[in-house]
Amino acid sequence: MKTTGGSAPAAVGVDPLVVVEGIGPAARAARSDALDAWLRALFASVAPPAAGVALVAVGGLGRRQCAPYADLDLVLLHAGVPGIGDLAAALWYPIWDAKLGLDHSVRTVPEALSVAHDDVKVALGLLDARHVAGDAELTAQLASAAADQWRRTAIRQLPALRSVTTARWEAHGELAFLLEGDLKEAAGGLRDVGVLRGIALSGVTDALRPAVRAAHLRLLDARDALHVAVGRRVDRLVAQERAAVASLLGLDDGDALLRRVAGDARTVANALDDAWRAADRVRVIRRRAADGKPARRPVARDVVEQDGELVLARTAIGARPDPSLSLRVAAAAATTRLPISRATCEWLAAYCPPLPSPWPVAARSALVTLLGAGAGLVPAWETCDRYGLVDGWLPEWPRMRSLPQHNPVHRFTLDRHLVQAAAEAAGFTRSVDRPDLLLLAAFLHDVGKGLPGDHSTVGAPVAAAVATRIGLPADDVDLIAKLVRLHLLLPEVATRRDLSDPKTIASVAAAVGDATTLDLLHGLARADALATGPAAWSDWKGRLVAELVRRTHTALDTGVLPALPTPDPALVEGPLPAVHLDGDRVAVAAADRRGLLAAVAGCLALHRLDVLGADVSTVSGRALVEFLVQPRYGTPPDPIALTSDLRRAVAGDVSVTQRLRGRGGRPAAGSGAPPRVVWHRDAATDAVVLELRAADSPALLYRVAAALDEAGAAVRAARISTLGGDVVDAFYLVGFGSGEQAVEAAVLAAAQG
Repeated sequence: MKTTGGSAPAAVGVDPLVVVEGIGPAARAARSDALDAWLRALFASVAPPAAGVALVAVGGLGRRQCAPYADLDLVLLHAGVPGIGDLAAALWYPIWDAKLGLDHSVRTVPEALSVAHDDVKVALGLLDARHVAGDAELTAQLASAAADQWRRTAIRQLPALRSVTTARWEAHGELAFLLEGDLKEAAGGLRDVGVLRGIALSGVTDALRPAVRAAHLRLLDARDALHVAVGRRVDRLVAQERAAVASLLGLDDGDALLRRVAGDARTVANALDDAWRAADRVRVIRRRAADGKPARRPVARDVVEQDGELVLARTAIGARPDPSLSLRVAAAAATTRLPISRATCEWLAAYCPPLPSPWPVAARSALVTLLGAGAGLVPAWETCDRYGLVDGWLPEWPRMRSLPQHNPVHRFTLDRHLVQAAAEAAGFTRSVDRPDLLLLAAFLHDVGKGLPGDHSTVGAPVAAAVATRIGLPADDVDLIAKLVRLHLLLPEVATRRDLSDPKTIASVAAAVGDATTLDLLHGLARADALATGPAAWSDWKGRLVAELVRRTHTALDTGVLPALPTPDPALVEGPLPAVHLDGDRVAVAAADRRGLLAAVAGCLALHRLDVLGADVSTVSGRALVEFLVQPRYGTPPDPIALTSDLRRAVAGDVSVTQRLRGRGGRPAAGSGAPPRVVWHRDAATDAVVLELRAADSPALLYRVAAALDEAGAAVRAARISTLGGDVVDAFYLVGFGSGEQAVEAAVLAAAQG
């Protein structure tokens, strides 16, 4: 709700600023009262005092849960009154003049019921119908008929509602695990509470339990605070607003806010999962044979399927349950893609004894089966986490639950990232000698996050402790710790170092030690990237990592480095300059000279292409520059104009890059830290490596490459790596006489724009 203004009458006795900025149930009630009074006055000023017309609120106002800048959802209900169109216009235009968002309709009771019969979203909305002004009997007739129609048709309508809800989840993701989720539309958000309300009113199940109601109120408070902090209607909780919203809610910081929102979203999402299953059971029971006996199908030891859910076999319920039972049930759920019944989860949480240390073989085997189930792992793990079973398996888990990851490359909270990484690793188990260790390493690779120090280093002993507890032998424990410690080695080296330098390969081979570990690290790197988000992996990065693995394998097997892949003959042997454009790949060959990298980078920036990766090399006296690019605004440049400008730029025509001078580039939303230069003096055979870590911005590579050229530093090779809003760019420098300090100062000045 915005402050009232324009030609509409003001709400009597209410300070609009207080109404706008309030947070919590009392403020929402005050906003509803203010809007009711304002709308009643407006209705009285334009509507005749006759029966047969009513103004009805639905949505947030119908539920008396108005957010500070929420839209109004209104129905002008009538009983065939003539001139209703003119009356509607007289109502709607003052609302628009007051700069209030409005979703409106004009219907009779039969019309409203007919639309609700065919559109499940309308049917759900009418359940919130509340009288505001006019003929109260007409509103009561609609509310009663809509509720009755919903109860009679809900079982038929719930599949359509579920389909609409699932499509919304696919579009907006899961609020509990997203770092910038939509408080209303994402799974577990406010929209899902409305779905739960509809299921509860259908009589299928009691979907609005006290825990759900409490979570709903906190999510409403969070949305109120977000509106107040931003000053407009917005439902997506983005990173830059977290601190302000947390302060308004009395929380310590943005992380505390995210963890609270995640917990509430999980409560809502899990309640909705239960409600859908209850609806499914009702349909199954109605179709069941006349004897009424439920069919029970064994699916695993001590686990059977009944009515589409997994329950315990009767023989599993005894005075001394097997400690591995909960893990075995979880593994069965993940592999069969069937949910565990709520009663079974509650029984396991109450009666399944703690696992001994070390774990029995059955428990360890069940954990590996669970982690290796692929897509079935995520819902099974979430169900077990909801009932506290995971805390019994892993005492370290509460520290990681809902922990935000602040790098914008990450899309999930830490706990979901670890589970997702294991699910992704299941796709690479056939390419390694120890698939069990790949799954465990993927699940444990980031356990050091949230602890002081480098997470790879501090996470290794934590992972070793977990591996010891679950009963792995000492050699496997050591390997798990090594995989966690080195899980970033391959992607970092592949994107930041020259793979043609023997020293690069030798250092990786020495760190890895053997081919089995190398293959496990390769699978782990791919699983980690896929679980992180789209910005963490690309075909370019995959090719670089695969090339590093291939060359390291050869070094480990024979001690001899293989030759690099043969460059495109047209680039190596054809006339100069040569320009090849192929989708997201831009390759240029030109006579080797100073400033070539800057010239090409500047030309790409001029055509609004962001550089995601770059490789610079020299072959037979000619320079080869290959870039991975993407259009900054989604529209690719004209290939003819780009090719022409690239040819002119590499031939030395400075007029191309001069067009770029004076154009400022605002840094992207990276880490927020100032740019930093790190020198690696022993990383290359014949060069010094300068590594720039900075926030990305348009034309950054051009500015840095030009600064290096002006400082007299020749770039022998380069690796450009963009990670979300940050870059880590490595330049192999040779032959600079101005000194490292001068070069560093020039690079930092260029990075700052």
